[in-house]
Amino acid sequence: MDESLDLAIWQVAAAYVFILIVLAIFRIKKIPREKLIVISVLRMTFQLILVGYILVYIFDNPHPALTLGIIFFMLGFAIFNVYQRAKASLNFPLKKMIAAGMILGVTISLAYMMLVVLNLDPWYNVRIFIPIGGMIIGKTMTGVALAVNYLITGMKEQREKVEGALMLGATPKQASKPIMNEAFDSAMLPTINAMVGMGIVFLPGMMTGQIIAGQEPLTAVKYQIAVMLGVSGTVSITVLIFLHLAYKTFFNEHKQFILNKREVASDEIPIKNKTN
Repeated sequence: MDESLDLAIWQVAAAYVFILIVLAIFRIKKIPREKLIVISVLRMTFQLILVGYILVYIFDNPHPALTLGIIFFMLGFAIFNVYQRAKASLNFPLKKMIAAGMILGVTISLAYMMLVVLNLDPWYNVRIFIPIGGMIIGKTMTGVALAVNYLITGMKEQREKVEGALMLGATPKQASKPIMNEAFDSAMLPTINAMVGMGIVFLPGMMTGQIIAGQEPLTAVKYQIAVMLGVSGTVSITVLIFLHLAYKTFFNEHKQFILNKREVASDEIPIKNKTN
């Protein structure tokens, strides 16, 4: 990278003026978010500095175990974030389905992306594997978090429809299908919208970073296209796996819907084992 493009410490510090402006706006509007904003900024700064030093070490000491270790750490943190973003308390079976869906979907998609699409040599090339893997995991986390919330909300709000379908002879999967389709559609919308505006409304971060680093624009475009297609595929595969595993947690072994009126009115999702 051209050293003239590097930022001095005072230049990075100057960027924090934007946060002061944000805080002032929230203060003027009397919206009590100042603490959250300050914590978010401090956390972002600390996390990025930490990962910067970690990447420097890994770039100097490339090893397959280190690459996979970083990727699975990111994946574990993404799963934890999905738990935190859920609008209702998640029971253990639903948490298991979230973890299983994300591990399966992300692992399958990353393997195809790195080994076939990007054809990395060596396959654990940290300069490509970790940044692109992180982008795909981050977008997948957002998609699964949306799917979780829409699935829970749909099951609560459409409880009578689900029970009615069961009484008419539908299987739990058939009774849950409209809700699962809505959850899938909602999870995919951010990715679809991002692709629609990309290149005209905004230049994506990866492409921008490559151009700043001196890469040819057309090369950056090719990487960006491959990444966005990989993101959309990974989100769809992961959400699909999650939904086909998760709907089962709302039914017992007798194919009975186990979300009763009290639970519908509360923020809690039933623990399947207690109702069996």
